[in-house]
Amino acid sequence: MSERPQSETPDGPLAGVRILDLSAVVMGPYATQVLADLGADVIKVEPPAGDNMRAVGPMRNPGMGHIYLHLNRNKRSVVLDLKTPEGLAACLKLAESCDALLYNIRPQAMARLGLSYEAVAARNPRIVYLGAYGYGEAGPYAGRPAYDDLIQGQTGIAALSAQQSGDVPRYAPLTLADRAVGLHVGIALVSAVLHARSAGQGQQVEIPMFEGMAHLVLGDHLGGATFEPPLGPTGYARLLAPHRRPYATADGYISLLIYNDKHWRNFFDLIGRPELSRDPRFNSHGARAAHIGEVYAFVADIIATRRNQAWLESLARADIPASPLYSVDDLLQDEHLAATGFLRAMDHPSEGPIRTTAPLGKYEGTPTSIRRPAPRLGQHSREVLAEAGYDPARIDAMAARGITLDGNH
Repeated sequence: MSERPQSETPDGPLAGVRILDLSAVVMGPYATQVLADLGADVIKVEPPAGDNMRAVGPMRNPGMGHIYLHLNRNKRSVVLDLKTPEGLAACLKLAESCDALLYNIRPQAMARLGLSYEAVAARNPRIVYLGAYGYGEAGPYAGRPAYDDLIQGQTGIAALSAQQSGDVPRYAPLTLADRAVGLHVGIALVSAVLHARSAGQGQQVEIPMFEGMAHLVLGDHLGGATFEPPLGPTGYARLLAPHRRPYATADGYISLLIYNDKHWRNFFDLIGRPELSRDPRFNSHGARAAHIGEVYAFVADIIATRRNQAWLESLARADIPASPLYSVDDLLQDEHLAATGFLRAMDHPSEGPIRTTAPLGKYEGTPTSIRRPAPRLGQHSREVLAEAGYDPARIDAMAARGITLDGNH
């Protein structure tokens, strides 16, 4: 059965936090989707043409693409043409009542629009002004365009894929950089808002994609280069072992990680080779790490001898971590996700029945919810501008000139 969005009254641990979101595509909207799910009032400012992700299908109606629907629930959409004096003035007016402003274009472009940190802070000294863009302003790449594929390539992810697989370099089939750095954006924004509320003064914050993904990659793969002089090459050997992949069974694949000493003892007992617990390749975590390629190859040969279900049942009895290998379609049918209510069937006012994910986590004292479906373009323009003190005649005049759009008509 499909459910309708719950009350639009803000709830969740971030109720009372207001964010002016000028970002588009994935990284910024993902950050504010997480914060909106936690109860923040996110005002999504869009140009008259809308966020580009509105156009990415499949979709039932123009401007309501599938990724847009997931990234922008629990938000309000306001259309403002920021290249006009009236649109700029309205944006600055909205900023006066916000805890934070998020953008993901280049800082120089924000300044040309009249929305530099100095201009915004002059209207609201307590505001957090957060730029989430490609490269830090202090380096030679400042101002370069950046997209998920470029950042994955430039931070070594595609090369690591080739190194591990022996195949050509490949990007991860996810908007990995956008979403991973988007989480940093959300954490940074909330942290700076907490400081502003205690100190009475906002600040300018920068979260660059390149440095954000380099932070993630090097956390695993600095390897021997951690030390000076280096103690060996870069890379985490376990993650780069050619056999680190789903194991082929007699009739498919499973995911399996035999990790600690107890797991290995149980595995050797399970396959009838208990004496291998004393083998110098396997008898300690350090020994296995030193022979990781050989270890993975050994397990691969063993796992190929039985069928999926036989392995999953026997590994479970031995308390060894293993799971079936899912496709995305399989994930939608998972019994655990169904039992926890993670996948939701919703009735969208304009898009009809849709499936989406629930807000992540449970908060006993401040429960989260899906309060609003992803908005139509400009659906809340009139509502939000009225909250800022604009009377109906002024809003009508702005709409007639294309400065705003009333998405309800």
